[in-house]
Amino acid sequence: MTLFDLPLASLRDYRPERDEPADFDAFWKQTLDEAAGHDVAPEFAAHDAALTGVQVQDTTFAGWGGHPIRAWMLAPAGATGLPCVVQYIGYGMGRGVPIDHLVWPSAGFATLVVDTRGQGGANPGSPGGTGDPNGGDFAQAPGMMTRGITDPEQYYYRRVFTDAVRAVDAAAAHPAVDADRIAVSGASQGGGIAQAAAALHPNVKAALIDVPFLTHFRRAVEITDRDPYQEIVRFLSTQRDSEERVFRTLSYFDGLNFAARGRVPALYSVALMDWICPPSTVFAAHNHWAGPKEITVWPWNGHEGGGSRQRQIQLRHLRELFSVD
Repeated sequence: MTLFDLPLASLRDYRPERDEPADFDAFWKQTLDEAAGHDVAPEFAAHDAALTGVQVQDTTFAGWGGHPIRAWMLAPAGATGLPCVVQYIGYGMGRGVPIDHLVWPSAGFATLVVDTRGQGGANPGSPGGTGDPNGGDFAQAPGMMTRGITDPEQYYYRRVFTDAVRAVDAAAAHPAVDADRIAVSGASQGGGIAQAAAALHPNVKAALIDVPFLTHFRRAVEITDRDPYQEIVRFLSTQRDSEERVFRTLSYFDGLNFAARGRVPALYSVALMDWICPPSTVFAAHNHWAGPKEITVWPWNGHEGGGSRQRQIQLRHLRELFSVD
């Protein structure tokens, strides 16, 4: 790993112009209005995870198009009125198994760990259980970046971001959750999804956004040769007349445009040697975030970011924000 992006002093001031379509808000209002035609209808089924002190429920709710989305709900056993963290997953991964997600419930939070539709089919450590009916009924191997990329209404992440918003509604419906204290969280792809969900759902109260993917697309594909952004480059290298349509589509899903609509407190993290989600793309989103914000900088790390150290910072941050004893 090496430093390859702008110097830190320049990154702190890096606030590029946003490529935002005129109908960005109308597009997302229509998308979410259509989704609202389906009852979220969360189902929380008891799951024996062989854990003591943590209640685990195998959860399903209706996402985009009414499609079933799988999740894990974990909460301190017997507790009510809990703040909740809705967690979104990194690229190519699924919800895994409950014992992977014990940090938040051990700190007095409920957590809803949400599958990303169609992903988790090639990662044995984090399998997924949710298909994407628009591209197959089962979890699949990456990549997903160019699925429907020439049309915003058909683009894969339209469904994913809608699922993410609906997940907040599912969490709020759980009897142990205080619906007024819900945060969204994620790293990499999960960070990009959390960024969008925080901007799109009016009842989200905080966002924890680590090394976010799906952000500042144009710069990302120009300065890194790593996947998943390289999926877009490979597509454009063969579909040579589609550049304008591709970047028009991506403008509806760019984290910069969601960040400009983010009003809740946001805690970002960035790693200065991250070749997968370049630091300038992360700072660009942070610097456009419209609400209260902080950013933790990990100067000697790659895409792993701050790891457990960042999680500890998040725990303290959210405990204070949500007044958790």
